[in-house]
Amino acid sequence: MLQFHPLEQRDIPYLRAYYARCGYRLCEYAVGTKYMWRSYLHPAWAEEAGCLIIRNTIEGKVQFDYPIPGEHGDEDAALTAIERYCTEKGIQPVLSVVPEAKAPLLTARYPRVEVLNLRVWKDYIYRAQDLTAFAGRHYSGQRNHIHRFRREHPDAFFRPIIEEDGALLARFWEDYGAEFSKEDKLAQWELEEAREMFNQLGTGAFIAGGMMDGDRLIAVCLAEKCGDTLVDHIEKALYSYDGVYPTMVQEFAARYAADCQWINREDDARDKGLRTSKLQYLPAELGSKYHFAVGNELELLEAIPTLHTDRLTLDALTERDKAAYNALCLDDDRNRWWGYDYRTDLQGPLTEDYFLDVAREDFSRRQAVNFALRLEGQCIGEAVLYNCDWRGGMELGCRVAPAYAGHGYGTEAFAAVAEWALYRLGLAKVVAKCYRENEPSFRMLSSCMRKVGEDETFFYFEKTV
Repeated sequence: MLQFHPLEQRDIPYLRAYYARCGYRLCEYAVGTKYMWRSYLHPAWAEEAGCLIIRNTIEGKVQFDYPIPGEHGDEDAALTAIERYCTEKGIQPVLSVVPEAKAPLLTARYPRVEVLNLRVWKDYIYRAQDLTAFAGRHYSGQRNHIHRFRREHPDAFFRPIIEEDGALLARFWEDYGAEFSKEDKLAQWELEEAREMFNQLGTGAFIAGGMMDGDRLIAVCLAEKCGDTLVDHIEKALYSYDGVYPTMVQEFAARYAADCQWINREDDARDKGLRTSKLQYLPAELGSKYHFAVGNELELLEAIPTLHTDRLTLDALTERDKAAYNALCLDDDRNRWWGYDYRTDLQGPLTEDYFLDVAREDFSRRQAVNFALRLEGQCIGEAVLYNCDWRGGMELGCRVAPAYAGHGYGTEAFAAVAEWALYRLGLAKVVAKCYRENEPSFRMLSSCMRKVGEDETFFYFEKTV
């Protein structure tokens, strides 16, 4: 299973290797965004199949960025790893800020999925040459502001900002704070995070520059290059200098975007003033960020159904099944073939309600369906549909109490649940496995499914529609 590490400052140079080649053009696919907003996103990272996987936890809810491939990364394998992680953790796979180019792949991948693409999330993406030149009649407003600024401050100039410019930056933040008029907590917090980001220039991940009026810094910008896009994380200017803002935008683009096709100036955070300003710079496009909340077929069930075979009835476990079900779950000799030891997840004392409660909880969260196998009303085993792959497939397991083994009840129940899952529930595939040395299970699975593989431990089977 994926092993995640909380994003820390020391990780910035390492993760930049992925982000530097990333061509998604969205601001979330930049290490600066993850680090600057870390107290909100709570980002953690893992690597799988040559890809970087970012897990964010926003207000307690887990969601993933689309995988970022390295030179030989396998995006499909990385997505599969995310899906398996979610299944193991019992959480819904949610892929957020998905680039528009990747949205069709996920739409085809997931049979059941809710997709959002909201206006407030969209990034403002500009052609680098437009912000460098401000050419044409439609940019006359920006040029006029720049000309006025140059007339009023003829000695102003642009210069790079480096790690050693701490004192210069400290004075700028003092001056900026004196003019800063926004009092809401988010704006104040964003300002503090912006100041902190300039302390990360020593990591080598970011580039920064600013406008000077004599020895006074009057505007700053901090960015990073991601693929063919320059992502501007921070743009701040003293309000008392009319025209300094477009001047800085142009100067920064001219200095640092020569080898870039696009400049991403991020979203507008629902701020009316920011939206107005960003639109005035005429974005080439608003970068869409798709949100995929993946579901599974079990969500269709209001209750566990009742199935009938020639000899058996299959339905939900009840209180009267408790003794028989506990005996089944506690039979270590029998359950060594089950592939799961309840002690792995047991917390606290083992109560008489434990196994029944687990089965009910799994269904309430639509993670599994536990069918009781009934012979003349008596619970003699169970069939469990579980381990959702989020792409229309689930795993099926079946076990029968020792006293009822050898009569074909398991085969009968297994086939019935598989048929129901494929033709009534609507799965595309049911899979199963058995230990290589478990000859009875091998015969049972071979009678109703197709063998599709094996390894040193298991034989693997599947049944499709």
